[in-house]
Amino acid sequence: MELGNRMNYFVEGLQGSGKSTLVGKLSEKHPDFKVFREGDYSPVELAWCAYISPNRYSQILDKYPDIKDEIALKSHEEDEHVITCYTQIITDIPGFHKDLEQYEIYNNRVSREDFKNIILTRYSNWNTDGNIFECSLFQNIVEDMILFQNASDMAIIDFYKEIKNALGERDYQIVYLLSEDIRSNINVIRKERSDDQGNELWFPLMLKYFNESPFVKANGVSGEEAMFSHFAHRQELELAICKEVFPDRYTILKSKGYGDEGLS
Repeated sequence: MELGNRMNYFVEGLQGSGKSTLVGKLSEKHPDFKVFREGDYSPVELAWCAYISPNRYSQILDKYPDIKDEIALKSHEEDEHVITCYTQIITDIPGFHKDLEQYEIYNNRVSREDFKNIILTRYSNWNTDGNIFECSLFQNIVEDMILFQNASDMAIIDFYKEIKNALGERDYQIVYLLSEDIRSNINVIRKERSDDQGNELWFPLMLKYFNESPFVKANGVSGEEAMFSHFAHRQELELAICKEVFPDRYTILKSKGYGDEGLS
């Protein structure tokens, strides 16, 4: 996998597959590339960011005057909207992050038509090169379409055909980290994302997110086993998207089983 000056990389895979580690290794090896992680202001991804109208943005600034400057620093005007990277704002003001969360585009917070139009417009407008993106192509979109839109595999694949058209002829490669033991990978990050007393922080939130989704309610399933089955299905679907929609633009690496020589 050789990086060129104009190439862009999408590092994808399930939770716990090692995406952050791989992004770190790639950025160390190629410091001239710009790295975009979840929550950053990215030209293509809106995870952990509020997508707000200018009028609503002004109201938010008025509502939180004590951190007005911090909000402005993490906000960016784009196509008659303001994108605020609210999770990067450190504050103990009660309810601030929950308040801004409602302006994300995921979890049925916008209509399906708006959801697709926002995503396709941003991919179409993206005009920079030499980037490394962490889970900015599959994870949040596929998760949302399965769990909150109850979309079929075919409908999701068809949407990615639209995304491919939006991306056009720019240079990009998908690096997919294949999880051969999903449960073990998840168990590792369950421990890593715990407090000093060993109390899990991330996993209960992930399970709650899954259990409260329309997909779970529509299919009458819930709990850890159902969530692991969902992850297995999601990985199969994402690999199918790679093969069917991006056949000449992806590389598969075994999660945590690749050598540095594969990153040259």
